[in-house]
Amino acid sequence: MKLKSVVLVLFLSIFLGTYIFSQEKPEKEPKYGWQKEMVGGINLTQTSLSNWTQGGENSFAWQLNFNFKFINSQEKYDWANSGKFTYGSTKLGDQEFRKSIDEIKLESVFTYKLRKYVNPYIACTAETQFAPGYSYKADTKTQISSFMDPGYFRESIGVGYQPNDLVKSRLGIALKQTITSDFPVPYADDPETVDKIEKIKNEFGAESVTDMSWKVTKNSLFASKLELFYAFQAFDETDVNWDNVFTIMISKYININFNLKLFYDKDISKKRQIKQAIAFGFTYSFL
Repeated sequence: MKLKSVVLVLFLSIFLGTYIFSQEKPEKEPKYGWQKEMVGGINLTQTSLSNWTQGGENSFAWQLNFNFKFINSQEKYDWANSGKFTYGSTKLGDQEFRKSIDEIKLESVFTYKLRKYVNPYIACTAETQFAPGYSYKADTKTQISSFMDPGYFRESIGVGYQPNDLVKSRLGIALKQTITSDFPVPYADDPETVDKIEKIKNEFGAESVTDMSWKVTKNSLFASKLELFYAFQAFDETDVNWDNVFTIMISKYININFNLKLFYDKDISKKRQIKQAIAFGFTYSFL
C-alpha cells in the first residue's frame, strides 16, 4: 500500500532527524512539578465587493482555536494531559454560514519512568466535533454527522520512547471504539451484516503515536503528531491521522498558522482525506 510506505518513510525521517539533531545539545536538568499552558486565538477573513467588474463574491470567515497542556512531571512518572478545540465557519455570497472546521480532541498519557529513554505507559484519547456536519450537493443540504456522532475513543498500554525534548513516541496494544447514534453509516456499521445496523464498533489492535515539537526559529514553531492504528482483524489496513501545524509569531499577539492534516480510514473512505488551512489572526496565552 503506497500510503503506508509514505507514512513510514516520513516517520523515520522525523524520528531519526530529531534524534541526531538532539545529540549536539547537552542534557538539561529535569524540572519537576506541573507545567501548564493554555492558548486561545481567533482568525478572521473578510472581503466586500461593490460594482466590482472583475467578478467575485462577498465573503466572511472566522475560526476559534483553544489548546491546553497540563503536564505533571515527577522523578518517577509523567502525567500529560492535552486538549484541542477548533471551530470555524465561512459565508460566501448569499449562502448561509457553513462549517469549515470542527474538532474536539482530548488525550491523557501516564508514563512510569523505568529507564532513561524507554518507559511503560497507559493512555486514552477521545475525539469528536461540536456541531452538526452537512453535505451540500445539487443545492441540497443533508446532515451527515453531529456531536458524538461519530465519537472516537482509544485506550492503550505499551512502551514509550523519548530520546530528547523534540520528539517522543509510543507503541502498544490498543482498544478503539467508534460510537454513533443517528449516523452509523459509514462510521460504525458493518456492511457485511445486511440485516443489522451496528451503532458501536469495537476494534482491537496496535497503536503508534509520535509527537514532535520543534522551535525552528525564535518566532516559529513546527508541531507534528502522527497516529497509526493497526486493527488485528485487518492488519493490512492502517488508520492514519497525521496533523501538522507550522506557526509564525509576527508579534506577541499576532500569528500566522499553516495546518496540514492527512486522514485515512478505509472503513470511511477508500481514499486518503487531506485538510489544509492558512490562518492569520490574534492569539492569547492564558497560562
